[in-house]
Amino acid sequence: GRMEELLEAVPDNICEQVLRTFANAHSMIHGNADSTDHALSAARLLERRVNLLGKLDRFREQGELLCDLGDTLVSRGMQDNAAKQYELAFRMATTRGLFSVECRACYGLGWIRVKERRYEEGVEQLRNALACLPISGSISLHRELTDSRPELRVLNLFIKGLFAVNALDELETLVPRYREAAQEQSRSSGRLDVMELDSLLFRARLHEARGKPQDAAAEVRALLDLLRENRARVQDMLGVCQPMLSEASGQLQILDPETGNQELIESWALELAKLRS
Repeated sequence: GRMEELLEAVPDNICEQVLRTFANAHSMIHGNADSTDHALSAARLLERRVNLLGKLDRFREQGELLCDLGDTLVSRGMQDNAAKQYELAFRMATTRGLFSVECRACYGLGWIRVKERRYEEGVEQLRNALACLPISGSISLHRELTDSRPELRVLNLFIKGLFAVNALDELETLVPRYREAAQEQSRSSGRLDVMELDSLLFRARLHEARGKPQDAAAEVRALLDLLRENRARVQDMLGVCQPMLSEASGQLQILDPETGNQELIESWALELAKLRS
């Protein structure tokens, strides 16, 4: 409170110097944020910077920082508080036409709602994020992510939400789109991307939902072939791949130990065992 009162009496350039000091202090704290106390300290610095940016009419940076604050709170399991920051960022973005901020805020809210199993709300937020993405320019969806695949990240979470609400007609369009984008990601990087494995699981789930178990089995066999051909690469990504592949048994009837395709179940179990060895 006292700091904000003092800043009102000084020029904008002094405020900017204070902002930079806060940014450096936050960076130092975040770099060692291995405890809740550190995370909360970082969050307090971010909140103060948000207020200062508003006074300087730097609204895009203010919105991005609100999303950063949401990301910080999510990383500590404080989803309710994080959602409030994303909602503030969303309202600011829609008022001022800040599409990159709107995209980030919707993605953050969508992620929280899907994790909370509030799938219909999550799907709506992610649909908004996907719509904003083409007009958002270069964007990172999370403060700790710097990559070239925001569309894949939004689609991945969106598709999971759509499966939860059984929106098969929409999935008929988005699953092939995700598959193409995932394959292109693998081609452009020169190595298998984990999202290409996910894309085959999505295709298998969609075939099953449409009552086509043979087509679903063909997708699982294609995934097994990819695992065999890229075992070293998959082992490098084991921390991401293993949970995803383990969950597939519960998502696909053809991999159900009681009622599934026994040949596929055995092949699946064998490949998972090889990855763990």
